[in-house]
Amino acid sequence: MSSFSRRHVLATGAGAALGVGALATSAGPAAASPARSRRTGGREETRTLDQLYRDALAEGGKLVVYAGGDTPTQQDGTKAAFKARFPEMDLTLIVDYSKYHDVRVDNQFATDTLVPDVVQFQTLQDFDRWKQQGRLLHYKPAGFSKVYDAFKDPEAAWVATGAIAFSFMYDTAAVGSRTPLTPLDLVDPKWKGRIASSFPHDDDAVLYLFSLYARTYGWDWVAGFAAQDVRFARGSNSPGDAVFGGQKAIGVGTAGSAVSTSPVTFAIGAGHPFMAWGQRMAILEQAKNSTAAKLFLNWQLSTEMQNGSFNGWSVRTDVTPPAGLKPIWKYPNANVDGFPRFMADRAGVERWKQTFALYFGEVKGDPTPGRLGLHPGA
Repeated sequence: MSSFSRRHVLATGAGAALGVGALATSAGPAAASPARSRRTGGREETRTLDQLYRDALAEGGKLVVYAGGDTPTQQDGTKAAFKARFPEMDLTLIVDYSKYHDVRVDNQFATDTLVPDVVQFQTLQDFDRWKQQGRLLHYKPAGFSKVYDAFKDPEAAWVATGAIAFSFMYDTAAVGSRTPLTPLDLVDPKWKGRIASSFPHDDDAVLYLFSLYARTYGWDWVAGFAAQDVRFARGSNSPGDAVFGGQKAIGVGTAGSAVSTSPVTFAIGAGHPFMAWGQRMAILEQAKNSTAAKLFLNWQLSTEMQNGSFNGWSVRTDVTPPAGLKPIWKYPNANVDGFPRFMADRAGVERWKQTFALYFGEVKGDPTPGRLGLHPGA
């Protein structure tokens, strides 16, 4: 069963959330000097993908990527595409919630046991922190200058390679309304028992979406949603799976595509909030396979890959979205600039999480990627 969930966003290379990791990093090596932090990353990469491929093979042909996501197989599409393009590369790509991956990396820093070469997470605040600590390799892949400014570090410590949007979706035929649903409709009693949602207090992107709903529509809306007999589950893929599987009519707190309304409609209507961000990627300064890591970044940012994003949105300003769509940063109600600020305020995030726990109950269920331990991919 196909699903426009984050599973498919990340599986096609277009791309949950707490994890400051202060305890882990406090035991790590000293932070970078100010001079190191001011590096600009030099000029953009001039080698072609084929040249980088040859150089990566000469380096050893191995690459380990930690990617944020919901299920172990979520990146299988990315792995297959990379293997098809670069058949001799040995790619290990590990999916876990970003909020576990980031502290896992912090602990690996602290214990000198680093595994990944590349990190690709939703926890945007980590990239700024790791930049200040000198943990990230300042590097400009080809096309860096074409990336939307807010989706890249000006000193090239990180760059977003996928644009992801979270909102709610609904079965277009089941809803059967000529007027598109809005978040206000989600508290209509006629949808009681027909809604699936990911726990907002388990995934910071979903948390931000629900915080926008609370700010826009008030706490009465939140109370009304809590009374809708919503089926909550872990993993932002779960609402889309429920809608595409015919189990529920509406799925809230999930990724989607507005390219088509068949068989589902992904709600991004003007005047009502949704949220979007650039999924950040960086090469670690201590990467064992830095050339292979550069190959991966250049491939992800290539126009071929950016034109192939499932939701039609690219991080590049020179890639035109399909008819009917605008670049994601041109939707004021996508709150692209708000999410990084939200993620940086960890005390505020905790308050939102605990408040929603009062309304919706505690998060329940095993983590959907499984329990991967300290050094997956080693």
